[in-house]
Amino acid sequence: MFLNKSKVFLSLTKARLSFSVVFSTLAGYILAVELVNFFDLALLLIGGYCMVGASNSFNQIIEKDKDALMDRTKKRPLPTKEISTSNAFWISVLLTLAGLGILYTINYKTAFFAAVSVFIYTCIYTPLKPITPLSVFVGAIPGAIPFMLGWVAATNSFGIEPGTLFMIQFFWQFPHFWALGWMLDDDYKKAGFNMLPTGKKDKKTAIQIILYIIWMIIISIFPYSGLTGALSLSIYGAIIVLILGILMLMFAVNLYNRMNTESARRLFLFTIFYLTSIQLVYIFDKFI
Repeated sequence: MFLNKSKVFLSLTKARLSFSVVFSTLAGYILAVELVNFFDLALLLIGGYCMVGASNSFNQIIEKDKDALMDRTKKRPLPTKEISTSNAFWISVLLTLAGLGILYTINYKTAFFAAVSVFIYTCIYTPLKPITPLSVFVGAIPGAIPFMLGWVAATNSFGIEPGTLFMIQFFWQFPHFWALGWMLDDDYKKAGFNMLPTGKKDKKTAIQIILYIIWMIIISIFPYSGLTGALSLSIYGAIIVLILGILMLMFAVNLYNRMNTESARRLFLFTIFYLTSIQLVYIFDKFI
């Protein structure tokens, strides 16, 4: 019984996705501090998981009927009735309240940005998904907040440093989600979702992916300029980040040339590798 309930909870909160988001928050926190406060860090990670989990749970409540239509999502706990909508709702509410309370004990700015993230994801991005591909632009905002949230939690301030972290993950969202949208285009359309910028798997979509990667590369190496306050990057770190960005660009160009699902899948997988890798590069570059 316990294992089944745990499985439902992890699925409802999209545990794998939530942990990856929390890792971004962890990276932002470590970049901001010289000495880690492990109590605050524990609060940040627990509160962060609650807020991301709440967003994912609310999302599944709103989209439960559409999830039942797609192969990728039809086995989620709401379509399969492993949990009632009412119970899922109250879990979402409790996670939100717990997350806000925990993050507020760190500082109010951390709680505020986390609340903004949940609101945009749940109340704007999710309802927009079946209406317009522009929902991806809206969804990129809460998707980019976790990296900067760690810095805000550590410093109780918002400035050029967390703003830069936000922009890195903001531009990263587009190749990541459009590659996923390309892979799952047929499945998404079963539920009335159109996630690609042009509505089609065409050259224009591929070009937009390339353009956003170029902007991502520029902002990712920008801290080397010394214009981003306490957030900096050495020449060696900048070179590694640049190489990783060029590799992603090559995957995007390959998608443009081949226009197939396999190329989109390779790009999607590399976007995941890229984000984690540059966050680690930034951390190691700071302390080595």
